[in-house]
Amino acid sequence: MGALITIFRIPDLRKKILFTVGLLIIFRMGSFITIPGVNSVAVAQARPPGQSFLDVVNVFSGGALFKLSIFSLGIMPYISASIIMSLLTVVIPALARLQREGEEGRKTINRYTRYGTVVLCAIQAVFILMWAVNEKNRLGQPLVSESMNHNWFFVVGVVAITTGTILLMWMGEQITERGIGNGASLIIFAGIIAQLPGMLFQMFRDSSIQIFDIIILMMLFIILIALTVILSQGVRKVPLQYGKKMQGRRMVQAQSQSIQFKLNSANVMPIIFASSLLLFPQTVFGMLGESSPSSVWIVMQQWLNPFAPQFYKQIPYYLIYTLLIVFFAYFYTAIYINPQELAENLKKYGGFIPGIRPGTHTREYIENTLNRIILPGAIFLAGLALAPYFIINAMDLKANQNIQGLAYTFGGTSLLIIVGVALDTLKQIEAQLKMRNYQGFMKKGKIRGRLK
Repeated sequence: MGALITIFRIPDLRKKILFTVGLLIIFRMGSFITIPGVNSVAVAQARPPGQSFLDVVNVFSGGALFKLSIFSLGIMPYISASIIMSLLTVVIPALARLQREGEEGRKTINRYTRYGTVVLCAIQAVFILMWAVNEKNRLGQPLVSESMNHNWFFVVGVVAITTGTILLMWMGEQITERGIGNGASLIIFAGIIAQLPGMLFQMFRDSSIQIFDIIILMMLFIILIALTVILSQGVRKVPLQYGKKMQGRRMVQAQSQSIQFKLNSANVMPIIFASSLLLFPQTVFGMLGESSPSSVWIVMQQWLNPFAPQFYKQIPYYLIYTLLIVFFAYFYTAIYINPQELAENLKKYGGFIPGIRPGTHTREYIENTLNRIILPGAIFLAGLALAPYFIINAMDLKANQNIQGLAYTFGGTSLLIIVGVALDTLKQIEAQLKMRNYQGFMKKGKIRGRLK
């Protein structure tokens, strides 16, 4: 509490936090402003049945998609464009050269990322508007006003959604520059957290759920958060040693350092890609089953459903999901950590790993180290992603729609984002406090004795 009070005593830090909170409030207010031509009363009763791509987008937009607001896509098109640009810098040599050119090169890549954001947003907005035009709520009312011309609705809707995403992109950049934490991550974090009170309220109101089950779920949720913190903070330290260097007129031995390889170097990306790949066939099979109620499509959809009635039908989903997470964990780590380049840089600046020769031997050592930590990290990540499904199935609550919605919304992906963003923001506040000679949040014990 002392550290919290200290934050608001420091004018500069207080301004940063209030600026960040103010923009996040604007984001939440904008999530309730609907697209022109939308019947807001009908939209309040609309929700696509089951798990689909729309449910995933709705989670990361803070529930704005099912309200058909100007922030329907949230900031995810910008995140997707950034990921695509990061992959292209590995594949296209011209972009790789731009990335190595320093500040000017990064500005050019950021400009290309913004252009890509506009294109992705326009394409995704068209599909959302197609869903809105053809969808009706649970009472049979159309989501789009009948007096609204559909052609004009598409034009106005695409412009409104694209403008909303661009505004969020600008707000995220302003938070990063003038506030606390990473702006884009904080916007996603705020959107996910904002849905928690409503879901908990629905769960408490549901008479089919026993209070004892709710207590157990809360306790297990806290345990999952603790395990997610362990996964996010887990690192493998590789010691480094640098040769002697001149300081003034004396030759001194450089201090020992270390390279820290995270247990989960790919962060949340393997879960996002794995769940997206599994959602695509599940959504397609569901649509085919509705258009032609054939038993084949229904069976195929059940085999990819973590809440299928029989346990043996859930096994393919768990196996495929785990294998995809492991694959993307290796894939993303290989993209972002280049052992060859790392070994060359160490050799160039006179650094070496004790007991390992510089050059090829260092590269092989780094590759072996990464291979040893990626697999357990990926399995741990898959376990966290699947844990909500296991828990709900074990407690026999899979038939409850509120519980299923809670699992989809606060599954492994959302949990990793929440914990990762919270830890990153906490570290930045901690650094700001320590820079001003204040005690931070994390107390690591007092130093006893007197320095002489």
